Amino acid sequence: MVTRFPRQGEWTEQEYLNFEFDGLVEFVNGVLEFLPVPTFPHQDIVAYLYEKLNAFIGPRTPREVYFAPIRIRMNSGNCREPDVAFIRQNRSRNRKAPAEGADLVMEVVSPEPRDRDRDWIEKRREYAESKIPEYWIVDPNDESITVLSLDYNNFAYKEQGVFRSGEMASSLLLPGFEIEVTECFMAAHGGK
Repeated sequence: MVTRFPRQGEWTEQEYLNFEFDGLVEFVNGVLEFLPVPTFPHQDIVAYLYEKLNAFIGPRTPREVYFAPIRIRMNSGNCREPDVAFIRQNRSRNRKAPAEGADLVMEVVSPEPRDRDRDWIEKRREYAESKIPEYWIVDPNDESITVLSLDYNNFAYKEQGVFRSGEMASSLLLPGFEIEVTECFMAAHGGK
């Protein structure tokens, strides 16, 4: 059986949602963006962040902390798949459909220039326009965690801090939630 797919730029959200993908695929302006296959160090950092955030939030039914692949609908109609997301229950009334935004998202930056631009520029703009209150950019390249919080006056992020080795990255949205930067990036090296 041969299946015809829409051309890039002509996909609809429903076509994207109806299709089962192997790997991370985001829907952006009618185009499917195939994200790079994560490396072991990338996944180790994602696991570390997920475990810390999930432990802080605590067990809930339904869950509120997720890791990719999990589809989140942006205000633009695009669907993104952040590495880690805190999604309060009111954003996902239909548990089989993408959540309407998120409350906190974390992206672990991949090394390729196109991927770096996606996390540092495109997603920063789109997450802010979608009114996601907090965005963490975790960059293994320089072992930093940038915490951004939404300025509701202009729907753009303001930098709460750039945290490096020996420092604690902390959330404005979730008082008391902190990540020890050195420990986070040690996870990428097998904890050594």
